[in-house]
Amino acid sequence: MGNTHPAVHYHIHFSEDEDAKRIKKACKGAGTDETAIIKILARRTMEQRQKIKEKYLALYGKELEKVLKNELSGNFEKAIMGLLEPPCEVNAKSLHKALKGAGTDEDVLIEILCTQSNKQMMAIKEAYQKIFEKDLESEVRSDTKGTLKNLLVLLLQADRDEENDINENLAELDAKELYKAGENRWGTDELPFNTVLAKRNWMQLRATFKAYSILHGKDIEEVIESETSGDVEKAYLTIVQCTRDSHSYFAKQLHEAMKGSGTKEDTLIRIIVAHAEVDLVFIKEKYKELNKKSLAEAVKSETSGDFQKLLLALLQ
Repeated sequence: MGNTHPAVHYHIHFSEDEDAKRIKKACKGAGTDETAIIKILARRTMEQRQKIKEKYLALYGKELEKVLKNELSGNFEKAIMGLLEPPCEVNAKSLHKALKGAGTDEDVLIEILCTQSNKQMMAIKEAYQKIFEKDLESEVRSDTKGTLKNLLVLLLQADRDEENDINENLAELDAKELYKAGENRWGTDELPFNTVLAKRNWMQLRATFKAYSILHGKDIEEVIESETSGDVEKAYLTIVQCTRDSHSYFAKQLHEAMKGSGTKEDTLIRIIVAHAEVDLVFIKEKYKELNKKSLAEAVKSETSGDFQKLLLALLQ
């Protein structure tokens, strides 16, 4: 799914003892020193932040999350909580929010479940079970329907081939199967689409898309757009876009989250925090390439206060 290139780097002169004491000091007295909290937590890796949490508990007998939850509020609090949790927990909580209540937020389900590796998917399922004592797959089954449900359940099996090899014969066979299931029939047979998109490795999928355009003279995106609609189309296109260029996909998601009248802060938090140590540098590059302005400039114009300061610190 692309190379890793972190934006948050390991802090060389790191001392969990010092950091825990500084955070304690920042939370003492009448006002909270948000700038000090940002300076520490936005400049540490996930591993270092876990050590700070352990040290804080050892020194003061209190959980750092609970202390900061009492001191902070709004989107700034949400983003700080995101930094203190492993990405699998952030994603599990986003999925839970998307599934609970009257309506299901399919966009969030698609963005998270269509973009994970097997290992990440397993970690999300475990985190979901641990936090909510519920089975994520059962929840998805009962809250979605039809082709989308079948695809998401298949993805939740975390059974994608992750060998980075290409079988040209299989690519050709899959391309023919997809043609038979889509363009070459009245109505779309989603089973071959679901199986190929959920099970093949990323390199293999690229080879399949290439074979499709050679054999049938069309890009797979065009076929998906003409043969499917709604959430199923969105889910298929998400997998295709991530296969071709995952950094562009996330750059587009960030752009979507900030365009128009309201900003989707949860999406900003989820993507920027989850990718800070992985490939945020590449996502930033793609964002600038696609939108002719930097991600930091966009964040600056769409957010404010400590929330803005924290995101900008992560984007440096």
